[in-house]
Amino acid sequence: MAAEGGGKEMNEIKTQFTTREGVYKLLTHSEYSRPNRVPFNSQGSNPVKVSFVNVNDQSGNGDRICFNVGRELYFYIYKGVRKAADLSKPIDKRIYKGTQPTCHDFNPLTATAESVSLLVGFSAGQVQLIDPIKKETSKLFNEERLIDKSRVTCVRWVPGSESLFLVAHSSGSLYLYNVENTCGTTAPHYQLLKQGENYAVHTCKSKSARNPLLRWTVGEGALNEFAFSPDGKFLACASQDGFLRVFGFDAAELHGTMKSYFGGLLCVCWSPDGQYIVAGGEDDLVTVWSFSDCRVIARGHGHKSWVSVVAFDHCTTSVEDGDPPAEFSGSDEEFHEQIHFGAGRDRANSAHSRLSKRNSTDSRPVSVTYRFGSVGQDTQLCLWDLTEDILFPHLPLSRTRTHTNVMSATSPPATGQTTTTTTTTTVSTPTTATTTATTITTTNPSGTNGKDNVSNSSSSGNTPNSLPSTLPRSNSLPHSSNPAGGSTPNSHTGSSNSSTTTTTSTKGNSIIDSAFIATGVSKFATLSLHDSRKERHEKDHKRNHSMGHISSKSSDKLNQLSSTRTAKADAAKTLGTTLCPRMDEVPLLEPLVCKKIAHERLTVLIFLEDCLVTACQEGFVCTWARPGKVGLQSSQNNPANSPSGTVV
Repeated sequence: MAAEGGGKEMNEIKTQFTTREGVYKLLTHSEYSRPNRVPFNSQGSNPVKVSFVNVNDQSGNGDRICFNVGRELYFYIYKGVRKAADLSKPIDKRIYKGTQPTCHDFNPLTATAESVSLLVGFSAGQVQLIDPIKKETSKLFNEERLIDKSRVTCVRWVPGSESLFLVAHSSGSLYLYNVENTCGTTAPHYQLLKQGENYAVHTCKSKSARNPLLRWTVGEGALNEFAFSPDGKFLACASQDGFLRVFGFDAAELHGTMKSYFGGLLCVCWSPDGQYIVAGGEDDLVTVWSFSDCRVIARGHGHKSWVSVVAFDHCTTSVEDGDPPAEFSGSDEEFHEQIHFGAGRDRANSAHSRLSKRNSTDSRPVSVTYRFGSVGQDTQLCLWDLTEDILFPHLPLSRTRTHTNVMSATSPPATGQTTTTTTTTTVSTPTTATTTATTITTTNPSGTNGKDNVSNSSSSGNTPNSLPSTLPRSNSLPHSSNPAGGSTPNSHTGSSNSSTTTTTSTKGNSIIDSAFIATGVSKFATLSLHDSRKERHEKDHKRNHSMGHISSKSSDKLNQLSSTRTAKADAAKTLGTTLCPRMDEVPLLEPLVCKKIAHERLTVLIFLEDCLVTACQEGFVCTWARPGKVGLQSSQNNPANSPSGTVV
């Protein structure tokens, strides 16, 4: 699947990449796929998803992996970096007729070497509870589709529960189930329990216990993904209407909201300490939202198409308070025990206590770096570092911050480039700011007809609590702002080699909101909204080629069309507010790593203790060994014939 070698072509598939920790390497012998290893024809199928569970096997090989490819569902022993994958011997394989698996989740509380509980959601709306070790199907929920007829978009066990699970549908509804209850033979009747802005929670009226226990109606359009906070008390929902909504789960109360720059939100995840949420979607951005402040604190621009998955790396974070930097690693078990940064309890508590001192006024500022990653439909993997100059912009640093990318921090301007900078201290709101020009004169290094070179101007004012004029930049990597072939709804092109203005204007119903922020190597990052006609054309083009939004039912398509229209109308109302700050109002991150790693759109990113796992729509699940974690790999497997599977 991946090409070897070190060519410099833009479209070359990378097999390794380097971060400050060292080199991450693709283990080709640890690739999981269908037994015949033939790339899957993904047209019209649901995204490939991957789930892991550890069954605490005394042999030391307790990891199990489940993934869906088209109508098929596979369950294997996951050997990771230790041994090569043996695709000829799946523990369980199932082929479904009339519907396709869309998502799945293991219950880690009940998993043993003899039995696991696996929930599987389907494109027709049903949810199945199976045991792939015993090869049993225990229950089928929403069998007659009386509860919801739309596609299941996300399914999760409620943290700490052996029987409760939550299911999201493309209808925009969430349902709480109990595995012990039946679904009944008639459609459920509901009674309003709680209602708020763009959400409502209903209980099921019934004389006897039945499913669902609760129904949540969230936003407009599909609810694409949800994620529980590490302590299980809060629920973050990413919706097609572009809103991130965070609820207190038990009280069913809205804690805070955030709006995407434009388009729907497709994915969401929590930081290991529950302090930050990252969301990604159709604006090609990753957006970092503070849970405590209920506001956007940064955006990341690196992808050239929709962001499919975001995930924090709980094994790579650094916390320092004057001591030498420390790297913390932890297993999945410790992560779920609310100890997120250590191999041992004392070590983890030490890290947690350091994190808790971040906002303390009687201690030195604590240096914190969060690592998270993202994959997208542009087939690229991006890694990001969220550093203390972004998290605490108003606190003085106790020392000079070490740049995540040393070359970016120390490199002189590229050949043929000159830089003249005039810097001010603060910026105020766009309507009251005065302007001091910051002139960047560049040549055209990328050979794209002179469309990539723009100069910027920064604003200044005297308003209290305003932002620094030079917004904090993190993970700056020199790259062209509009690579060849990267035509996206948020790209910016100019007609000359230089410009001297930053424009905020209105054209019809479209808002042009461009941010031009110079880096230390005379590069820049731009992001803008095109006029409504071009945006509509390109968004429709991407939607038609997005596996995550191909629905089996026309009702899904109608919901998406309605939500798209609503999202465009809302964009004009929310842009520039705390729900959706303008691009020049929050720091803009650049990726630490941005590599093309697949031929087809990426749908999975999971961080494990000794590796990270990605998957693409062709059905290949890849293992990337962390630095120093490459195990002994056996010789390449000889593909065997596909074993007979269970046909449902």
